[in-house]
Amino acid sequence: MLPLVFAALSGVLMALQGALNSALGKVIGLLEATFVVHVVGSLLGLVLLLTGFGAGKWQNYSQAPWYTYLGGLLGVGIVYLVVASIPKVGVAPATTAIIVGQVSTAALIDFLGWFGVEPLPFNYLKALGLALMALGAWLLLSRS
Repeated sequence: MLPLVFAALSGVLMALQGALNSALGKVIGLLEATFVVHVVGSLLGLVLLLTGFGAGKWQNYSQAPWYTYLGGLLGVGIVYLVVASIPKVGVAPATTAIIVGQVSTAALIDFLGWFGVEPLPFNYLKALGLALMALGAWLLLSRS
């Protein structure tokens, strides 16, 4: 149960982060905000590592597949697209669209067993769940 609480808390932080990043982007620009967000995050990561919060397994870096290092590149794209979308549609609709994209991609990764995850079946109930989430995003976008 605790991992699900952590995941839900992550969602709370993502919504707050999107709103804050978009506010920063309005003031200093989209690419500039993306850069600043990553610099601040990198500094915090460095502080945590230097204060002993890391697992201490730097020597294993060569054992990770090359594609696992693409997360940083994806993070830049994620922050930029969030900063660009929230001012146009609002936090709730953008976050809902983000969740639809995340869950759809996650279902595909689970079904195909990509990146070392155990393959999971995909059925009509999961497809219905994705469709209902997409409908929810559309309803949030309506201005009435």
